[in-house]
Amino acid sequence: MIRIIKPGINMDFVGRRWIAFLFSSVLIVVSILSIILKGGLNFGIDFAGGTLVQVRFTNETTTDEIRKVLNEIGLRDSIIQQYSEKGGNEYIIRFKNTSSTNEGLSDRIQETFQKRYGQDGLEIRRVEVVGPQVEKELRYKALLAVIYAMIGILAYVTWRFEFRFALGGVLALVHDTIITLGAFSITDKEFTLPVLAAVLTIVGYSINDTIVVYDRIRENMRKMVGKKLELIINSSINETLSRTILTSSTVLFVVIALFILGGSVIHDFAFALIVGVIVGTYSSIFVASPIVILWEKFSPGKKGKRR
Repeated sequence: MIRIIKPGINMDFVGRRWIAFLFSSVLIVVSILSIILKGGLNFGIDFAGGTLVQVRFTNETTTDEIRKVLNEIGLRDSIIQQYSEKGGNEYIIRFKNTSSTNEGLSDRIQETFQKRYGQDGLEIRRVEVVGPQVEKELRYKALLAVIYAMIGILAYVTWRFEFRFALGGVLALVHDTIITLGAFSITDKEFTLPVLAAVLTIVGYSINDTIVVYDRIRENMRKMVGKKLELIINSSINETLSRTILTSSTVLFVVIALFILGGSVIHDFAFALIVGVIVGTYSSIFVASPIVILWEKFSPGKKGKRR
């Protein structure tokens, strides 16, 4: 077995739990404030509705020139974003309205741009339209997906361990999710269906990391009978620390490679995973297990059945 942490190490993670709780609280407050002050997340077309047109130009152009052309056909509220890497000539244009006036929108755009750039001056690569009803349904189902995932994890960990462990695990997941969403809000990145998939991936990754620590805690509770719960949990975190760091580092290297080399298509997906892996590893050590100690102090008579 590969170890990067020498056996017998005894770092006082539990003793620093209040510092960690304060740090987490600051991150959560900043994340929530950012989302509120910006009027919500920057939803992509999947959740906000509208029309997306991806255009590739033969010659170099700028967003200002594109906007001037769009103004000619009354599309003044469009969002223009360069899509290609290294200053390419491919752009994504988004329109938030999805009314009937958008019917044949790509043809109107192509005709207008051809007058400006010539017949062979551009190519419409992609057109996506999401109506108001579909947008509402996608938001609703996305919210349900996250809620059902949390409920399922709460039920499983309660059955597998005890309720206090399940509570710690789920609160750690809520912690990870809020901070990840906050990172998207602060950086003004779009929240799309692939990003939602990344958030659900983070939920699964984080709870897996937490379960490894919980398993060791349960083993040590049988071996270290009569010892304080703080000592047992701290020993368990130290014993699994090498595994936690190795696993997280390996995953992190992969998602960083995807972020740098994967291109624009999976850029936001990889960004969500980078934030999620870092925060999830942190919460497995400093949030999930210390919450078990808090529960033990406030509800000492509700320990549940040890398995």
